[in-house]
Amino acid sequence: MNQPFESELRVALKAVYEAAQLCRAVAAEISPEVLAKKDKSPVTVADFGSQALICRTLAQAFPEDPVIAEEDSAELREHANSAILEQVVRHVQRACGSSDPQPDAATVCHWIDRGGTNRYCDRFWTVDPIDGTKGFLRGEQYAVALALIVGGQVVVGALACPNLSFEVAPDRSIFGGSNGVIFWAVRDRGAYAVPCRWSEVFTPTTVDSSAAIRVSLRDDPADARFCESVESGHSAQGDSAALAARLGITAAPLRKDSQAKYAVVARGEADIYLRLPTRADYREKIWDHAAGALIVAEAGGVVTDVLGHPLDFRHGRELTVNRGVIVTNGRLHDRVIEAVRAIGI
Repeated sequence: MNQPFESELRVALKAVYEAAQLCRAVAAEISPEVLAKKDKSPVTVADFGSQALICRTLAQAFPEDPVIAEEDSAELREHANSAILEQVVRHVQRACGSSDPQPDAATVCHWIDRGGTNRYCDRFWTVDPIDGTKGFLRGEQYAVALALIVGGQVVVGALACPNLSFEVAPDRSIFGGSNGVIFWAVRDRGAYAVPCRWSEVFTPTTVDSSAAIRVSLRDDPADARFCESVESGHSAQGDSAALAARLGITAAPLRKDSQAKYAVVARGEADIYLRLPTRADYREKIWDHAAGALIVAEAGGVVTDVLGHPLDFRHGRELTVNRGVIVTNGRLHDRVIEAVRAIGI
């Protein structure tokens, strides 16, 4: 007998794997000249192409399910962006393989716009087609994130990190292994990770317990390592430094783009992830956190906002009632929250 949400998990893994392969294909075409010109069109192509593929897969498997995603095709349909649309269509067609008929521009835009749901409903998916756009352009960390939310709870999360190394040494340094990892979790069933290359042949039921991941057991803040966004505009790094000093953390922060930060906490490479508010009125987008939050929780960690409240996914596209995000291995969580209160974040 199938486990709860088994079919949803299979579809989610297929969707993020195919989207990650499209992103890799786009990245392989980025030339030094493009980077020198600070041309952001490659990430735009990958972003729209990734969302199109994911929404196509969801539509085929669960046609009644709404999708809340980051992008829509309005800008892409503008005449000035016709060259970018052509590239998106080319990459989506390549990813679709020998499907008959091959999708045209109208079809691709229709798939993208399936992510246009704006309000909360009892069951929906949320998609971040490329989380970490600057990381993508730098050839560093980015992620493809997909989560299913039912009754306000994240019940399935899939996270593809195409540039993340699979293996981590006991001292938390990266070594060898295959580049690219897919993380996933189903509520109350644990969190898992496999190299991206396995995703063509494995099914969730054939992955053994060696694929399970767990957060670290560190309970002394002085031994902890925290991670934060590379971009200072995404998190208040000055507050992070003050918080680290109060906790006695001496190790330099691990800075990564995207929900790869959730992934490294889930597998014990880091112990704390801080996403501290940059301004009083800013609210986080649900697609930036849903998949990663479930994966950390199922790996034994804790995810709340800066006040210690659980993340509330019942308010449409934003975490309207939450401020910031704090992710830990669980053992350190109360002390991090106390430190946040003490320095007045």
